[in-house]
Amino acid sequence: MSDEIKHECGIALIRLRKPLQYYIDKYQTPFYAANRLYVLMQKQINRGQDGAGLANIKINTPPGTRYISRYRSVESEAVTKIFQKINKKYKKAKKAGSEDDLMDAGWIKENTAFSGEVWLGHLRYGTHGQNSIETCHPFLKQNNWRSRNLVMAGNFNMTNVEELFDNLVKLGQHPKEETDTVTVMEKIGHFLDEENQRIFDKYKGHFSNREITEVIEQELDVARILRRSCRDFDGGYAMAGLIGNGAGFVVRDPTGIRPAYYYADDEIIVVASEKPPIKTAFNIDYQQIKEIQPGNALIFNKDGSFGEHEIIPPREKKSCSFERIYFSRGTDPDIYKERKNLGRALVPQILKAIDFDLKNTVFSYIPNTAETAYYGMIEGLEDYLSAKRREILIEGKPHLEDLEDLLNFRPRVEKLVSKDVKLRTFITNDSDRDVMVSNVYDTTYEVIRSGVDTIVVIDDSIVRGTTLEKSILTTLDKLKPKRIIIVSSAPQIRFPDCYGIDMSRMKDFIAFRAAVALLKERGMEHVLDDVYDKCIAEPDARVNFVNEIYAPFSDQEISNKIAQIITSEKIEAHVHVIYQTVQNLQLSCPAHRGDWYFTGDFPTDGGIRVVNKAFVNYMEGKVIRAY
Repeated sequence: MSDEIKHECGIALIRLRKPLQYYIDKYQTPFYAANRLYVLMQKQINRGQDGAGLANIKINTPPGTRYISRYRSVESEAVTKIFQKINKKYKKAKKAGSEDDLMDAGWIKENTAFSGEVWLGHLRYGTHGQNSIETCHPFLKQNNWRSRNLVMAGNFNMTNVEELFDNLVKLGQHPKEETDTVTVMEKIGHFLDEENQRIFDKYKGHFSNREITEVIEQELDVARILRRSCRDFDGGYAMAGLIGNGAGFVVRDPTGIRPAYYYADDEIIVVASEKPPIKTAFNIDYQQIKEIQPGNALIFNKDGSFGEHEIIPPREKKSCSFERIYFSRGTDPDIYKERKNLGRALVPQILKAIDFDLKNTVFSYIPNTAETAYYGMIEGLEDYLSAKRREILIEGKPHLEDLEDLLNFRPRVEKLVSKDVKLRTFITNDSDRDVMVSNVYDTTYEVIRSGVDTIVVIDDSIVRGTTLEKSILTTLDKLKPKRIIIVSSAPQIRFPDCYGIDMSRMKDFIAFRAAVALLKERGMEHVLDDVYDKCIAEPDARVNFVNEIYAPFSDQEISNKIAQIITSEKIEAHVHVIYQTVQNLQLSCPAHRGDWYFTGDFPTDGGIRVVNKAFVNYMEGKVIRAY
């Protein structure tokens, strides 16, 4: 993606289902789980580089023994730094004990932190702009009763934080922050406490308090806790929680917006935000990895038993299509195929734009995530050429001197764009942005025929258009092509996200700026005022009024205006922009229909409120988030 955006988060969970000594004996190391978790987190580093954290719980430790450990970091290479600190703990234990001690589970658990059976890791992108240690997951709610301790981490964003906060106040709580992470943890923690109390009251008078404590740890109904907690959540979420007794869960929103996958056998339960890390860490087949279904929770108990339980009735599945286009690792075989399909689907539009003149066209891509779509685009061009060859050979009766050229012709492909400097341009202030983005990309010279060739460059998506305008087009124009065609494998991004991706302000979207410019050019500015009035009059409406901004124009008209906006006066080549169609997006990623960024079809009421509020903020000049 040329315009980098903050997005998503990653979770990694491991639950050992057998006693620790089993793994020491089989794998000849007491740190089997730690090593696997490191791989799970490193293989999801694409999901969060603003911070990381992990927590570990030891099961069945005696009173007076620390059984919950946690490290968090906001340093660069946070995952590595965290595991370096853990490794220092291990090295210290090696110095204190003998070789036999190190292979004894009881000794290890007694003398070493991060040696428990339950692990929860998290990688974070700071979508709220804060990047302190306090904002890093996992979060911890502590109590002297093991079964009332709660550790939580997740990939989520709630659209109704104010409502959730007010509900906590009505329960009698005094929350320390009005953030979705705190409110969610406190909500689940409240019902965890109530579940503990319910079981305590059930057995009070029949057993001693110490005996009841053991009963509670065995009888906790985690599904009941989650059903009571999640029923008024509005947002996209995959939330993981550990309870101090060794039980835990991963719960997913009812429309499946945020991803969560798991693998389980008789030794282990593992959960991650993507499938490739699970396969890599445990060397299993993809077919063995399952998806936690929307509205369900994967729950494991203190004894290691587990199951998937419905928590909220599932709705129409609207899993995030941006996961498929850009966010998730392209090594997932399904995602790899879908990205190639996205590139292939663009071929008819591209051929039309270049007037079918393949001889004078060079194809390339914006590194690095657009590479797979590029391969699909080239395959689509090859298919087109094969069809034309058959047509000519069978019906056209070519001359013999033309036959060799006909059979040997291939699309001209070159790597024209290189990411020369690793600069995360989205973290700079506006005054510095132009200078930085102009130096992000470099190009390959002497492969374009001046004034003759057309350059076609595919990107996976275009959000702001900033990097195209300030860097890529300027760089490509130095090659002096006749035309530059920018192709997006995603449709026009028209609406903000409110489910965990940092795309929250209307003015940031170049498609929105294009629509507003067209309204002003055609004397239709009243549409902006009409939509604003509707948003103000009905703040809780279940109608996306902002759709009316785009309604007067075809997709092509908006694309043409975008091309004008990103083309500065210094650009000599003619610039054209092609976007994926929503129909082709749905055909390419049929199981992932969360396309609200492009269509405005938000899967929750909170999403609709957010987009209308975002437009109100735009009209009132407020440069703030709408949620």
